[in-house]
Amino acid sequence: MTEVTLWNVKTKAKEALPADRSAEDPIKMYVCGPTVYDRAHLGNARPVLVFDTLYRLLRHTYGADAVRYVRNFTDVDDRINETALKRQAAGAEGSLEELIRERSDETIDWYHADMDALGALRPNEEPRATDYIGQMIAMTSALIEKGHAYAAEGHVLFDVTSYDDYGAFSGRSVEDMVAGARVEVAPYKRNPMDFVLWKPSPDDLPGWESPWGRGRPGWHIECSAMAHDLLGESFDIHGGGNDLLFPHHENEIAQSTCMGHGFARIWMHNEMLQVEGKKMSKSLGNFFTVRDLLEQGVPGEVVRFVMLSTHYRKPMDWTEQKRAEAERVLRGWRSAIEGVEAGAPDAEVLAALGDDLNTHAAIQRLHQLARSDGGPAVLKASAQLMGLLLDELGEWAAMGARGGDHARIMDLESWLRAARKSAMLSKDFSEVDRLKSELQRAGLEVRMSKETVEVVPKPGYDADALYNISRGEA
Repeated sequence: MTEVTLWNVKTKAKEALPADRSAEDPIKMYVCGPTVYDRAHLGNARPVLVFDTLYRLLRHTYGADAVRYVRNFTDVDDRINETALKRQAAGAEGSLEELIRERSDETIDWYHADMDALGALRPNEEPRATDYIGQMIAMTSALIEKGHAYAAEGHVLFDVTSYDDYGAFSGRSVEDMVAGARVEVAPYKRNPMDFVLWKPSPDDLPGWESPWGRGRPGWHIECSAMAHDLLGESFDIHGGGNDLLFPHHENEIAQSTCMGHGFARIWMHNEMLQVEGKKMSKSLGNFFTVRDLLEQGVPGEVVRFVMLSTHYRKPMDWTEQKRAEAERVLRGWRSAIEGVEAGAPDAEVLAALGDDLNTHAAIQRLHQLARSDGGPAVLKASAQLMGLLLDELGEWAAMGARGGDHARIMDLESWLRAARKSAMLSKDFSEVDRLKSELQRAGLEVRMSKETVEVVPKPGYDADALYNISRGEA
């Protein structure tokens, strides 16, 4: 049995998961999911793929029935309300609550379609915040009774001074947090760092009746209530992006601990994503959604490969060069495993994944397996453990690998690359232009950047023309 050790952000040390678990006492994992107001951007996909890979490893290690994975949907949000209000103003039928539900349903469907395309398994449970309002009200009431929260002007706030360890998780003192954070200074707060558990809702927006008036929950109480309801007072793993460390996870720990819950034992955070070495942002023009990439023809499996090539605790840089290389590698691997039944996963791949989910080391081992060790049956099983080389993700490669076409495309790609290298020295690009034009007429896409040259077949490409070009007869 593979030993699984994970870096615990809370203790700043690697900790081993239990040796044995069962369906009656499963490994339990909660991951903070998306706020469903729009399409998931590429950065949103990183935690999905990180924890999906961990989920696959845990299922392999303990058995599918001995793992329970929960990832929530936050569907209480001003941006969802804003879209629903615009639709209502434009004449859409239905109440505002119905339009909000419609928008949330729509966005959740998008999310599922996009993450399915990346090979992510659905969690065991996907709770929506609006289905757990009663549990949030009950937890908020209990925190007031225990002296850890107070009601003021229709709000309920958590009293951070009532919890001595507040700030220990993120390594900050309350004074530091006040100085460095954007906190709402409100007359009803006893302390600027006190955070909202419940807040009023105006009559023209959705709200729920509570002991403190009509309102809605604060963000942090949502995850604590859903995790407690679905996983119990304590569970094994809590995950999310490191942007959630403070204030979201700090506040979750405070309120759940003050309830007397053991809450999560191991806390995991993935690092953020960059694009071509820069933070992804709309102002830089490098912001795109998962759907944008898929519609541009980037296969979901390629996105997954690039993401997993970097260890989850290191920043991940999405580049065109990495995308092109991932596509080339995966085409080669898929050609090698064609018609092969999967064997057992390689021991070194399992060991790498068991060592704090070291997907970078695991993929390096897959490269070794593809070159020599183990054979295609082991390569296939080991890659599939990471959600790669799955049959359902392979249609993109099959379209460009009929018969000997894959090898011809690789040869032509090398030919074009060599021609461009010569042209860079001679400044005569006529051969590059000629070959590029022939390939495009044959129904192949030619992608060229400063770093890479790639030839990708489009659906319905002309195999006979490809053959003629490879023989110099075009």
